[in-house]
Amino acid sequence: MSKTTSRVLWIIAGVFLVIAGIGCMRNPGEMLYGLPLIFGVAMMFSGIVDIIIFAMGHDYMAGAGWFLADGILTILISLFVLGNGWFTAMTISFIFGMWLIFSGISKLVNSFDLQRLGVRGWGWFTALGILLTVVGFLSFTHPFASIAAMAWVIGLFLILQGIVSVLRGCFSTRFWL
Repeated sequence: MSKTTSRVLWIIAGVFLVIAGIGCMRNPGEMLYGLPLIFGVAMMFSGIVDIIIFAMGHDYMAGAGWFLADGILTILISLFVLGNGWFTAMTISFIFGMWLIFSGISKLVNSFDLQRLGVRGWGWFTALGILLTVVGFLSFTHPFASIAAMAWVIGLFLILQGIVSVLRGCFSTRFWL
């Protein structure tokens, strides 16, 4: 896979996640009904992009195994979300928390691989990995928030994940060995 293709895929996935996040924030009352579909599809696309990029460039990318792990977990959670709509609506803070904690930790560990290889910009991934992990833990502390508050929190989570994906696209040329 070319560097340009991986950049474009990560940026598209990021934009998709940001749009889904804005949609959650704009329609908090309706978010509960469409949440499993919006959340599940956005996660599925993000996970598929990570796996495709791993498959096409794992021999040439630093920390590629973390992209694969993040992609697989994201797809598994998205399948669960898409298949269990009402359960997802009732447990969304826990599902998001699990996703964000794992994703944040994988980005944090990957940032240290990037630092070891002398990649400039690795600190952004460290900061975002920490932020995603902290926000994931916070989602476990208040699971019964109101629907409007949860829509804003979920929208923020999706936007953060989208920003990370766009940054991956912007910095992806630095990942290639």
